Amino acid sequence: MYTTYKLRCITCGKLFEPSPTLYTCDECGPRYGTLEIVYNYEKIKLKKSQFNKCGDISQFKAILPIKEYPIRQKVGNTPLLSFKNFYGVKNVIFKYDGTNPTGSYKDRATAIAISKAYEYNFDTIYCASTGNAASSLAGLTTTTKLKTFIFVPSNIPIAKLAQLVVYGANILKIDGNYDTAFDISMKIGSKLNWYSRNSAINPYLLEGKKTGAMELIVQLDFNVPDVVFVSVGDGTVISGIFKGFYDFYKLNLTNKIPKIIGVQAEGADAVTKTFEKGRPYTPFDIQPNTIADSISVGKPRDVIKACKYVEKSKGKFIRVSDIEIQKAIFELAQKTGIFAEPAGATAFAGFKKALSQKFISKNESIAIFITGNGLKDVDPIKNNIKIKKIPPKLEEVLKYIEVIK
Repeated sequence: MYTTYKLRCITCGKLFEPSPTLYTCDECGPRYGTLEIVYNYEKIKLKKSQFNKCGDISQFKAILPIKEYPIRQKVGNTPLLSFKNFYGVKNVIFKYDGTNPTGSYKDRATAIAISKAYEYNFDTIYCASTGNAASSLAGLTTTTKLKTFIFVPSNIPIAKLAQLVVYGANILKIDGNYDTAFDISMKIGSKLNWYSRNSAINPYLLEGKKTGAMELIVQLDFNVPDVVFVSVGDGTVISGIFKGFYDFYKLNLTNKIPKIIGVQAEGADAVTKTFEKGRPYTPFDIQPNTIADSISVGKPRDVIKACKYVEKSKGKFIRVSDIEIQKAIFELAQKTGIFAEPAGATAFAGFKKALSQKFISKNESIAIFITGNGLKDVDPIKNNIKIKKIPPKLEEVLKYIEVIK
């Protein structure tokens, strides 16, 4: 059965009926007027037994705003790794989305965007992206009827650009940063009547991103962690994760919403600055500079929602340096076996900082979302890849083994 819903402006609260061209509130505009999906929870009857620990995101269709699910690739069903007494913390859980079809959390959002493009009979879908949303859209549309156009900034990592080329997307490399590519994509998309997969502008993306939280809860037998760490760029992923916890709470499937901690790179901390200024939240724009490409956003589009949702969870935002992010990539890989791209490792760096500053308890249950595969962007660690060449002689190899043991 199709779940009915309305859309509500995050700032003024105005309600809207769904329509193919509705993206943001006509009164509050694209920055303040991002929309959230509102359900009548009393009419949605779900049981814990309906969900499968090994199911993909289509298992949540009863609480998603879609009529059909045309995705052939298996999105979701990503690994959960649990560690006891990790850095002295009683229980630390990692939700690793680097195993999604194109290697990142963005596949969850793309699956819903494609579903809506089908529902509204569009033939072309587009997005602007630093790489992950782009490769996600390019990869998941390959088995659909949709044509795909991708707007990318000039500094897109080569591995992510390679994915776009392999998937056969129409690539528009804009001479500028992510925000420049985003702005021009919106003008082109509107002029040519293409469906937008742009983050925050399309309200349905958040509904896809909430499935990570829902999946985490199902995999934990509906036991909700006390604190959750999430890397933050434009604010949509962290907003989606809150929404997943919130929806399950409103449906009486869980008994609480965890405290959500957003982690930003020091050089791309626009959401953190906005949050720290307090209500009424006014977007704080910057010129971003960080090795964490996927969260290098200077003009965050979902900043209002992110701030309100984190506040509602009684959480906060923290900053970490590029050096801390770089160290986190290696430490995370060597202690958990998870090779994360810089943006994914940022959440782990935030966990370590929070622990050192003692604003989380070692007796709490902690979940950390790792949003992307390390092979997406190896530039930040390439200077550490220095392996000595050894002559192919038995005594030389044995001698070298003694040195590195």
